[in-house]
Parts: sequence; C-alpha cells; structure tokens
Amino acid sequence: MKKILFALAILLGASLSDALACTNLLLSKGSTRDGSTIITYAADSHTRYGQLRYHPATDHKPGEMLALYDYGSMQYRISIPQPAHTYNVVGFINEHQLAIGETTWGGRKELEKGNANGIDYGNLMYVALQRARNCREAIAVMDSLTAKYGYASGGESFSLCDPQEVWIYEIIDKGDELGAVWVARRLPEGYISGHANQARISTFPLESKNVKKNHKSISSKNMKYINDPEVECVYSSDVISFARKNGWYKGEDKDFSFCDVYNPITFSGARACDARVYAMFRRVCDSMQVYEDYAMGHNLSHRMPLWIKPDHKIDVQEVMSLMRDHYEGTPMDMTQDVGAGPFHCPYRWRPMGFKVNGKEYVHERAISTQQTGFSFVAQCRDWLPNKEGGVLWFGVDDTYSTCYCPMFCGITEIPYCFREGNGSMTQYSSTAAFWLFNRVSNFCYLRYDAMIPLVQKVQHELESHFIGQVAEMDKKYAQSEASAQQRILNEASDLMAKNMMSCWKELDEHLLVKFIDGNIKREDENGNFKTTPTGVVAFPEQPAYPDWFYQQIVDDRGDILEVK
Repeated sequence: MKKILFALAILLGASLSDALACTNLLLSKGSTRDGSTIITYAADSHTRYGQLRYHPATDHKPGEMLALYDYGSMQYRISIPQPAHTYNVVGFINEHQLAIGETTWGGRKELEKGNANGIDYGNLMYVALQRARNCREAIAVMDSLTAKYGYASGGESFSLCDPQEVWIYEIIDKGDELGAVWVARRLPEGYISGHANQARISTFPLESKNVKKNHKSISSKNMKYINDPEVECVYSSDVISFARKNGWYKGEDKDFSFCDVYNPITFSGARACDARVYAMFRRVCDSMQVYEDYAMGHNLSHRMPLWIKPDHKIDVQEVMSLMRDHYEGTPMDMTQDVGAGPFHCPYRWRPMGFKVNGKEYVHERAISTQQTGFSFVAQCRDWLPNKEGGVLWFGVDDTYSTCYCPMFCGITEIPYCFREGNGSMTQYSSTAAFWLFNRVSNFCYLRYDAMIPLVQKVQHELESHFIGQVAEMDKKYAQSEASAQQRILNEASDLMAKNMMSCWKELDEHLLVKFIDGNIKREDENGNFKTTPTGVVAFPEQPAYPDWFYQQIVDDRGDILEVK
C-alpha cells in the first residue's frame, strides 16, 4: 500500500471546484411500491444552514410586490407583482403536493455572466411553489418569469413532482440577453431518473408542424397546450436557434442534444457528478454496471440514459437508502483506499483535487458528503387529500447519518428544531437539529467503522417508526373532523420532530461516553456499560490499528520509533 502524502495535496482549480453541489433522484408513480411519486434533494454547501423555510398561504392586494433576494448571497435583485393568492409552502413542497429540487451545473463559460437583475434559480423554485399547483403549471410559471424578468443563474437541473407526474427541467441563462433556454421532459411511467450537477437531457422530441394533432412535444410558443396530458416534452422556442446563433451547433434540429451543447461532458463532469447518478442507478438495476467506465471518466462517449427502469418497485425507505452512498462496492469505494485512514472513514476534506509529483488526482465526490446543509425525500400520494398526502421527509447534515423526519405539506407551523432563526452557520444552538446532527456525525468521523453502525441502528429504528406513524396519521386524518385536521397535522409533525431530537440527543451522549479518548467501553447484553462489583467501569476495549497502518508508520518513522 502506498505511503500517504497528505502534505502534498493542493488545489487543482476549476476542473473539480465546479462540481461541489447537489444530488437529485426522481421516481415516477409506476416505479414505486405504493404508487407515490418521489423526488429527492441533497443541498450540499459548505455555507448553507440546515433549516426549513416556510411561506404561509396568503391573499395579496392589487399592486403588492414581492422583493427577491439572491438565494446564495442574499443580495437584493428585483421586485415582482404578487398574484391574488399564494400557496402554503413547507421547504420545497406546497399544499398541493407540488415539490421541486435542483442541482447546479453552470454550463458554457460564455454564458456565466448571466442577467444580474433577473430571477435566480432559488427564487425561481420558491416563487413557482407559491404560484403553481402541479408540475405543468410550475413549468409555465418558470417560463413566464424568466421570459419577462430574465434569469440570473447559470445552468440548473430541476426535479418536479406532483401526485401524478414527475418532470426533469433543465435551464441555462442567455448571457446578456433577456430570458433563458430550457427543456423539460416528463418521466415515463415505471422509470426513474437522476441528476447531480451535470446536464442530463440530450436529444428530445420536437413538436410537429401541426401541433394540434400531436401534443407529445411543444415549444414555449404553444404553452397553451401545456396542460394537455399528451404533452411529454416542453422546450423554449429558441433553445436550438440560440445555440446556432452563437456557433455552438450546426447539425440538424432532430439531432440537437441540450446537454452536449450547453454543458459538454468532461472528466470531472462524469467522475464528480454523473458518477453519483450511476451510484443510485446501479443499486436498483443490475444492467447499469456496464456504465462504470463512463462514471469513472474513462469512456465519456458511453453516456448513461436519462432514465432507467429499475429491477423492482422501490419504497420510500429504500429511496432514503439510495441517498446514502460512498460508492461502496465499486472501484471508487471511499471506505477502501488509504485516504479512509485506519477506521475506514469515507470522507475527504477539501480540496477535491491534488497533485503529487506533477500528476493530478481526485478525491471522490459521493452522494453522502460532510457539507450537506439539508436533504429531503418528497413523497406525493394521490389517494389522500393534498395536505395529508404530501410528505417532505426532511433531514439535516450528512445524508448517511441523518434521520428523515416526516413533515406534512399542509402544516402551518414548523417544528422548532427546523425553524428559521434557530441558530445559523455562525451561531450554535442546542435546540437546532442541524447542530445536533453535526455533533454526532463529526464525532463519528474520528472512529467511523466502530461508531457508524450505532448511528445506523437508531436511524433505521426511527425512520421505520415514522413510516408507521405516517400510516397511522393517514387513518386518523381521514376519520377526524375537518375543523381538527389542521391541528392534527401540525401536532403530528411537531411530535415526530421532538421524538427525533430526543433520540438523537441520547445517541450523542451515548457515543461520547462509549468512545471517549479513543477507548471503547464494554456493554452487557442489555446495552448497559459494564462495571466491576465495586462500581468501577470495566477496563475498555483498545483495538489495535490495522497492520497496514502500522507498516506506514514504520516506513515513515521506523528509525525513530524502533525499540533498540
């Protein structure tokens, strides 16, 4: 095994720093065990705080304006008129069970300037959730907003789901020009998709000359047909002509590939981005193994399909599991290389790229990563009333060690542990879920292989319990009086959040006591710490380092440490 040379790690530059953000998985009704639609979102940012934003349903007076502040920098951008009514929004799901997620890919350098005064991607999501009742309406809202006010972000992939449909929507700004170019495609029933900071839509069906007879695909000029159920693809009318005008495409319209023109694939685009989609796909579809060469960046022409049909129906708990991955079982397995240290920790501190003896190397960028602010699994269920049917399974910090707690989309009060203003990235709060979960995960990174099984045990027990609680809530909600339903939703979400916090605080304390100072206290069959007959703690376990690690120490300092 090669000697560790951490001291030589240096920043590679833009090649990998462009690929540090989020991961989404999308599942159509036909792909899930219970017939729900599901999207996931991991908001991975070294500066984003894990909390649950809330916007109450509101009636607005004529002339009332909405001030928009950039999602990342919080700088003021523009103000836009409010509609007569906006919907209740809990995080990234609204009262009509419309949910939206995203990942950023930037795209062509020629367009990175963007329209500084337009609507950024974060506000595009939030405003759409406040004004739309389903995916199709959200696409129409986003198109009208960017056409009128401009788009102030670079390339983005959005995931949209409602109780009936799931869509992937990809957009990029037009530089100094107003508006944006984009394509949106509906997932076929029974299929799943995913995106992770790399554009994924390649070729797409173009509308026929007589759009009234064939609604499979329409351009934004014919947005009036957006609600026709036969429409499965929508795109901006200039998505191809804009590329031609700038000299980026010269082929036939039918061969136009959105991702290849606006976000050409690179080694880092495959290895640090699409590899995460591959990691999810391979776990539910055995035939995906053939794309490992692409995921590793060795064969960029062997692109994965936009969507696949899984080998089995997937339930919500398996979706949570799919959001927990360090490439286990692949050559990129982050628990197996020397960088994992003696305790197989699957995390690498930044930068992601480094050089040794003039050669460039990478640390893997997995789905589960230490800098996640929050993540969710949004589940939409058409057999239930909207306020009860939509569930935002919400978690903070690293997806591998978080707990997904169910928040019903119809709640009007956010549990205090997730509430805005309860702590921040620069202010610790003992009552904030973000800080509690970070306490546990960061402690686990010290002796990962011994600690993480204890976290996973509590995580699995809690999430299984919550799934049962949601099923019970479905019955209770249906049997309750209409006047009591809102209170029931609020109380149920709040109680489950408090239960999660209580269990995690107990876990936090248990880990500290059990693993303090690198020792491992012994426990009896009931989980109690062993003591002597006189009450003194039993002498702890002190497992040795693995032999390969000792060999590294000897190779490095053996002449100093050898017993003479």
